[in-house]
Amino acid sequence: MYCVKKIKDDIYWVGGNDRRLELFEGVYRIPSGVSYNSYFIDDEKTALIDTVDKSVAEVFFANLKHVLHGRNLDYIVVQHMEPDHSATLERAAMMYPDAKIVCTAKCAQMIRQFFSLEIDSRLQTASEGDVLDTGRHRLTFLLAPMVHWPEVMVTYDAADKILFSADAFGSFGAQNGDIFLDEPDSCYINESRRYYTNIVGKYGPQVTALLKKAAAADIEMICPLHGYALRNNLDVMIDKYTKWSSYTPEESGVLICYASVYGNTQNAAEVIAGKLSEKGIKTCVMDVSKSSESEIVAMCFKYSHIIFASTTYNNGVFISMENVLNDIAAHNLQNRTIAFVQNGSWAPSAAKAMAKLLEGLKNCKFIGETVTIKSALKDSDMCCIDNLAEAVAEDLQG
Repeated sequence: MYCVKKIKDDIYWVGGNDRRLELFEGVYRIPSGVSYNSYFIDDEKTALIDTVDKSVAEVFFANLKHVLHGRNLDYIVVQHMEPDHSATLERAAMMYPDAKIVCTAKCAQMIRQFFSLEIDSRLQTASEGDVLDTGRHRLTFLLAPMVHWPEVMVTYDAADKILFSADAFGSFGAQNGDIFLDEPDSCYINESRRYYTNIVGKYGPQVTALLKKAAAADIEMICPLHGYALRNNLDVMIDKYTKWSSYTPEESGVLICYASVYGNTQNAAEVIAGKLSEKGIKTCVMDVSKSSESEIVAMCFKYSHIIFASTTYNNGVFISMENVLNDIAAHNLQNRTIAFVQNGSWAPSAAKAMAKLLEGLKNCKFIGETVTIKSALKDSDMCCIDNLAEAVAEDLQG
C-alpha cells in the first residue's frame, strides 16, 4: 500500500520510514529510526529526485507507481550515490527504461561502480548551474562536493522556491505522520546536530561553500534526504548550520566528559561541574562509557569549553575515552578551549595521552594546570580543582 505526502500541488514525498534499524551506517544509534526521503515532480515531464534505501523499497515503489498514475517517468535525478539513497536506483532505472538519469560526472562513475547498469545511452550529465526544465519547474543544479561525498549536488526549484538539499539539513529520526516540521524543537535540533556532526561534520569548509551558494537563492522550503521538510523558521536551522560548518560554538558553556571505572574520576567531574555552576556557568556532564560517541561528538560541537577527565589505563587513557577522542579528532573539531583531569593510583598519565590525541585540532587551546588525582579525591586536591574551575570560568567569561 502506498504512503504519499504532498509537498506542493505537484510535488510529492514518496520515501519511507525505517523504525526498526538500530544503527545508522552500522555505527550511530537511532532509537527513533530514520526516514529515507525521495521526491516526485508531477509536471509536463515527470521527475524523481533520488531513490531510497533497500529497507523501504517496497513502499517506495508503491508510492512511485501511485503518483505516476500510469504516466512514464521522464527523469531520475541522482543527487547522492550513498546506498541509503541509491540502493533502489538500478531497479527504478530498469522499471522505467525511458527515464533519463541526471547526475554529475562523478556520480555517473559511481553508478557504474555500484551497478551493472548501462547508463551511457540515457545519461544527462549535470554541471554547476545547469537547468532541467520539466514545464512549470526549472531545476537548477548546484554542485556540493564533499557534502559529504565528492559526487554530490543539490537542486533548486525556482517555481516553488524549494532547495532539495541532499544530505544537508538532514536529521536522524523517522517522520511522525507529517512531512513538515514547522517549529524545529530542541529534540529535532539535537538529532540534527548529531546527524550533521557525525555524518558531515568533518567537511565544514565544503558545507560553508554550499551555504554561500544557497544564500543567493530565494528559498522558502528545504527538502533533505533524511528527516522533515523545513518551511518555517528556516533561519533557525540555517544559523545552526552556519555555526556547525564554521566550528563556532553554539553556546558558551562547559562540557565535562569523564571516564571512570570505580566512580572516583566521576566524583571529580561532578565536583568541578558544581563549582562551575555556582559561578553561573552552564555545564553538561557526560559519561563516555554510557553516552554514545556520536552524542559526545555532537555536544563537543555545541559547547565552547570542554573538560576531559579520565582514569589512567594501561599507562594511557581509558578505552572509551580514547575512542571518543579519536572520533573527535576524526571529525575535525576546531575553535575549542580544553582542560584535563587525570586519575591514576601509581602512575597517572592519562592527560598526556589525551593531549596527544587532540594535538592536531585547529585553533584549540589547552588551559589550566592538569588536575591529577591519585586514586580518590581528597581535601588536599580541592585547591587544584578550584584553580581549574577558576581558569575555565575566567577564560569563558572573559
